[in-house]
Amino acid sequence: MRKSKKKSFEELVKENKQQLLKDREALELLEERWEQRMLKKLD
Repeated sequence: MRKSKKKSFEELVKENKQQLLKDREALELLEERWEQRMLKKLD
């Protein structure tokens, strides 16, 4: 068996970002959750 090359954190973030940009629905959901979290912190 071949050893799989571990990806750096930056590579994983970049990959994740690309997938999210393709999936607008998931991106909108994340933005909504983030906004809710920020509003809770302000209260």
